[in-house]
Amino acid sequence: MLSREERAELLAEADAEALIALADACLADGAPFQVLSPPEVGSVAAQVADPVAADRFLLGDILACRAEVELDGHRGWAMRLGDERAAVLAAAVLDAEALAGRAQAAAVDELCDRVRERRLRAEEREWAELAPTVVEFEELT
Repeated sequence: MLSREERAELLAEADAEALIALADACLADGAPFQVLSPPEVGSVAAQVADPVAADRFLLGDILACRAEVELDGHRGWAMRLGDERAAVLAAAVLDAEALAGRAQAAAVDELCDRVRERRLRAEEREWAELAPTVVEFEELT
């Protein structure tokens, strides 16, 4: 079972078309639905940590979009980088669907699992590309 934070993180990376298609399926049963906070584009500060000194600093502002909905009495929220209003609204619907444990909740979890697997494969490819550049030092005793 995913935590709400994990689900929000994975939905933020999901393909927009997949989000919208699944959100349409969630809304197809006619459950009460309301947009509480329509998709709003703004900026968020990107903070990073220096890997050597572990100091945190602001890298800059990043464009982001957020939305909040209520589906069948459950609130859903989402934020995604960029300005894809339909995708962030769909992600908020999926958050509410999963929180409510409704009919498409398992499909939301499956979408999140696919995003996680895609992320892991991308990280493995990146490490495979970096491996030949690793310098190993010998210890002199």
